[in-house]
Amino acid sequence: MEFFDFGTIFFLVAAVVIFFQLRNVLGRRTGNERPPFDPYTAGRTRKEATSQDKSDTVVSLPRRRSAATAEEKYQSIDAVAPPGSALNKGLRSIKDADPAFDPQGFVDGAKLAYEMIVMAYADGDRRSLKNLLSREVYEGFVSAIDEREKRAEKIESSFVGIDKATIVGAEMKGTEAHVTLRVVSELISATRDSGGSVIDGDPETVAEVKDVWTFARDTRSRDPNWKLVATEAEE
Repeated sequence: MEFFDFGTIFFLVAAVVIFFQLRNVLGRRTGNERPPFDPYTAGRTRKEATSQDKSDTVVSLPRRRSAATAEEKYQSIDAVAPPGSALNKGLRSIKDADPAFDPQGFVDGAKLAYEMIVMAYADGDRRSLKNLLSREVYEGFVSAIDEREKRAEKIESSFVGIDKATIVGAEMKGTEAHVTLRVVSELISATRDSGGSVIDGDPETVAEVKDVWTFARDTRSRDPNWKLVATEAEE
């Protein structure tokens, strides 16, 4: 009987250890392994598999999106103006030109602008007014402020709030949308002369103010802001 010398035994043990390490790293093939990833056909294979899965599980149904979309498009318009009315038609024309237009969102924004304009005028804040008014309206406001300052008069105002804001007119003028708003607000206002005497208004009384203001914006512009283009005091 032959005996293995030390060198033979060493290499035999080393071979067995290497075999088991390779087995642990590479695993054993069972016949259920995933095929190798092919970047050129993987996308197509997934798409074909997805299409096959869908065709096996999904049943196509008739679509009614066009009718539903058309009805939903003017839903916000019909909520503030009776369908068929001149106001409704005007608002719809604006919606057609600017799909993002929302009447209630416009009213909320216009109410904020109204307060800012009223207070900026009283404070003589030309910079704020310039961002909120059209060029023609701005020039009129600034002219009145200039005259007031020449006489050394000052307006003391406290904005109480808006009781009501209602859209009363809407139309497209070319690419420009125009919306007219009737605003009923409460304001404490008094004008004092250079000596401090009250020459107009009452610093202790809340007065009701009614205005009809028209705002406009170019529907082609990326600027979402509206500007005041016309004012009228309602008696």
